[in-house]
Amino acid sequence: MNGCRFRLEELSPQNCKGQPRRMAETKKTLVRFGGSALASFIRLVDRTSKRIYEPADILDRLADLHPCIVACWHGQFMMVAGLRPENVKVAAMVAKHGDAELIGEAMRALGVQLIRGAGAGSRRRDRGGASALRASLSALADGHSLVMTADIPPGPARIAGAGIIAISRMSGRPIIPVAVASKHFASFDTWSRLTFNLPYSRLAFVAGEPIEVPAGADAEVLESKRLELETTLNAVTTRAYELAGSDINRAMPLDVLAAASPPAPGPMFTIYRAGTSLLRPAVPILLNMRGRQGKEDTPRRGERLGFAGLPRPEGQLVWVHAASVGEMNAVLPLIERMLAANPHIHVLLTTGTTTSADVAARRLPERAIHQYVPLDVPQYVARFLDHWKPTIAIFTESDIWPNLVLGAADRGIPLVLVNARMSPRSINRWRRFARFGRPLFSRFAAILTQNESIGRAIKRLGAPNVITAGNLKIDSPPPHVDAAAEAALRAAIGRRPVFLAASTHPGEDAIIAAAHSLMRRDIEGLLTIIVPRHPERGGGLAASLGSLGLKTQLRSRSPDPAAETEIYIADTIGELGTFYAISKIALVGGSLIEHGGQNPIEAVRLGACVLTGPYTHNFKDAYRSLIREGGAIEVRSSDDIARHVTKLHVDQQAAELMRSGADRALKSLSGALEKTLGAVQPLLEKQKV
Repeated sequence: MNGCRFRLEELSPQNCKGQPRRMAETKKTLVRFGGSALASFIRLVDRTSKRIYEPADILDRLADLHPCIVACWHGQFMMVAGLRPENVKVAAMVAKHGDAELIGEAMRALGVQLIRGAGAGSRRRDRGGASALRASLSALADGHSLVMTADIPPGPARIAGAGIIAISRMSGRPIIPVAVASKHFASFDTWSRLTFNLPYSRLAFVAGEPIEVPAGADAEVLESKRLELETTLNAVTTRAYELAGSDINRAMPLDVLAAASPPAPGPMFTIYRAGTSLLRPAVPILLNMRGRQGKEDTPRRGERLGFAGLPRPEGQLVWVHAASVGEMNAVLPLIERMLAANPHIHVLLTTGTTTSADVAARRLPERAIHQYVPLDVPQYVARFLDHWKPTIAIFTESDIWPNLVLGAADRGIPLVLVNARMSPRSINRWRRFARFGRPLFSRFAAILTQNESIGRAIKRLGAPNVITAGNLKIDSPPPHVDAAAEAALRAAIGRRPVFLAASTHPGEDAIIAAAHSLMRRDIEGLLTIIVPRHPERGGGLAASLGSLGLKTQLRSRSPDPAAETEIYIADTIGELGTFYAISKIALVGGSLIEHGGQNPIEAVRLGACVLTGPYTHNFKDAYRSLIREGGAIEVRSSDDIARHVTKLHVDQQAAELMRSGADRALKSLSGALEKTLGAVQPLLEKQKV
């Protein structure tokens, strides 16, 4: 090693300070070498290929319009430098990220002036766009034609951004849509389908008519010009590949291709289908095990095998699938609105858990029935679909099963995904297995996502119609409050202060118990109520907290907390709303560990001040808005919990300010139900018989 030595006494800032500088210099050298090599390769492709121009006088036209703005699609820019009339100065906009350094060096080697920066696009963060805009206007004013891509990383691809239109309006210079295609090329599965042109080929250069953007253009005119650019760029790109004699599909972003024509399931699906079929003999054993654990409804086990437990209603049947209680609560208002707006339809709701079936039995409206969703085995799925013959299928959030989706699509059943969500980990996983995801997501007629980042990820998977609608759980009514149970609890608790830990997961209860031990010093008679996310944990939880010297009590054994009880464990089903109603302060669980958090809106709607741990990616938008408006507090330890709960018990004004902030946050987040119904209703109308 010629850099820092391994001897500890020599590992000092003085001895190591030259190392980062040497590494930076090495990187610059490599980038310069790579850029020079790329420029040489571009010259080789240009020199060894036969050129075709359309129109034939394209170079003369560009010279006459100079300085102008030359627009191309991202990923298709390698040979655009060849469209350069003699004695014309050219500047190119190149992004600031590391991957663009090589391209920038190649442009320099080709005699092109660089403008560093790019539009923010859908990421809405500064990427040097303002300085790039100023530099672009300056370059045009100085007699440089400007080359830039119309679509903005990270996509969606082939959608023109507003930035190029703004530059044209402010500079008064026209936009020339261009495309260059070669007969021989390599392409890569990047967001824009990066295309690498190869030598000894046929090069086709195509330009569209100039697009002029008036200086006084209003928003409507600007949008029409953006759409004109988008349409023309698609047309010249298609024409360039025709002239080059090459297959444009190999250069199209895979998500764009999938959206236009859903790809056939590949070998991975064949393996998946075969594997799930081969596992059929093990299914009874699995269901028996789950039944003994209380996770399966044994009398209705046939439904998990695709056997119907009820006859199919006459007429249109809308199939809505939700994994469990949380997802079902989110779609119940949608079910009610669909039934109210369409008196001729019935709804089939499927879920996969016994708790959700219990809630469905109590809450489903008239003309709606419940069944357990079949396991994702081809034979079970076929049996289910053959009996129910749904008119339309609506899936919820992220519970997407390949055999169910493809089985419904193969029967021509329109598919909708509502309240779609993906964790950052899931997004990365889907990106790695995009060839598996595209045949699934491209078959949905509409997908309504909780936020824009999820929408971008799903667009990359080929979904043709993605709408950012927001979270349906924001518009859901508060969870059910049992008036009799509430009155009995209030009578038993009396004037004791209450702290609620709702929907907790393993690893959180010890933190809450430690917080209780701290709080009881300052809050006399404190009763802490823990509602575990999975009620079957109640017995073990009571034993472990009891071993810490805390007086615990299970609701399943004693309906009312005793006067000496310190920790009351609500190991029952469907009572969370009742406990929120009697608690002024609630920690929403799943957030002190890396689970991703549970829904805070239920607590807010029932008037509880919300505390949350730092892990909230399952409800990122809701928590971000709540914390911004002062409607929720983030805690990271038992000390944090104790401090904030104690303050809120003492300071009623602070508690009221929190509730007001939470109300403001809810108002800013609402509207998902109307958007979702607006997307689903046209499909229902289309399917009328």
